[in-house]
Amino acid sequence: MRLDAVTPGGAVDFSAWYAAEAPRVLMTMRAVVGDDALAEDAVAEAFARAFARWPAVSRMASPSGWVYVVALNLVRSWARRRRLERRRATREPVSCPVETDDALWAAVRSLSPRARTAVALRYLADLPEQEVAHLMGVSRGTVATTLHRARVSLAAALRDEYEGNAR
Repeated sequence: MRLDAVTPGGAVDFSAWYAAEAPRVLMTMRAVVGDDALAEDAVAEAFARAFARWPAVSRMASPSGWVYVVALNLVRSWARRRRLERRRATREPVSCPVETDDALWAAVRSLSPRARTAVALRYLADLPEQEVAHLMGVSRGTVATTLHRARVSLAAALRDEYEGNAR
């Protein structure tokens, strides 16, 4: 977000920042977790925590990055808790961030959780690779490799889909 919603004291106005950033963060988290309710809960909690710490968060180099990290950490924590409660690993179907049955989103849903997260943060949130790396807690090289492999996988899946429909 451009920080032009600044109060006379130099602090960024939370309401303006929230209005500008929340829709993109929510869209990104929906793509990352594949569960609308979980994404909405994580985003709401992350912004609530940002509001509670707003004097410090507003002075950070990237308040939005902080919210992404908090939301991703919440999702990871909740996922671990859910796995422990179920005591077995089951993979739930991932819903598309956009209401469509498009072959691209079907292919994105088939990616690993790490690849889906990298793709969503890079291409939906439009974050640079360095920021994606920071948010995911990995190196920039890992993000670049993950994105490269995801694109190769998506290209193959879409090529197969396209060739299968052409026959």
